[in-house]
Amino acid sequence: MDKQGRTLAEQLAERLMRMIQERPYLPGDKLPTEKELCEILNAGRNTVREALKLLASRNVVSIRQGAGTFVSEKQGVADDPFGFSMVADQKKLTRDLLQVRVILEPPIAALAAQCATGEDLLELLGILEEMESKIRMRQDYAGLDVRFHTKIAECTHNLVMENLIPVIANGVRIFAKEVETTEYTQTCISHRKIFEHIRERRAFEAEMEMRFHLLYNSNRFAG
Repeated sequence: MDKQGRTLAEQLAERLMRMIQERPYLPGDKLPTEKELCEILNAGRNTVREALKLLASRNVVSIRQGAGTFVSEKQGVADDPFGFSMVADQKKLTRDLLQVRVILEPPIAALAAQCATGEDLLELLGILEEMESKIRMRQDYAGLDVRFHTKIAECTHNLVMENLIPVIANGVRIFAKEVETTEYTQTCISHRKIFEHIRERRAFEAEMEMRFHLLYNSNRFAG
């Protein structure tokens, strides 16, 4: 261990993190094999293996048996960073998440309108159209709803904002589970308007439409 009490594997995990950042490796990129990492980092195979397991537990890398080790799409964000799954009172959690989303998501939509690339808009449109198709057929669209709001956050290209995605995603998911009746028509209208304002670079309108959408859902849940 070093003076701070870190094991060799923990020290090597930090070196691996720096290597991933400095190259830089992008989400989905394959890392060198264990044997190659041993040579690059001048470390034993067991230590390299333990370091990779540590990074996998932190969602930095993804280890796929038979395929290798890849940089995780989750980029170090925990699956449940705020422990929502452990909250007993899910109704209160839903109300509280809606409050937080009303604070966070309207400005995120405004920033998305300013920063989204053409590729972002095409992806967002694809998600929207798939969701609209599900809504027309009165099918479950909750997963697409999560993807739509998540993509808007990604459209900001703000690293801090993107790391708030678990709050947004969990908020959408938990609301869909807890609300008594599924809303189809207004959901379709609001999401289409939000998209159009983002596409047309109307930041203020995107912010206001997102706020209306979330407040409408808050009133539905309260009622």
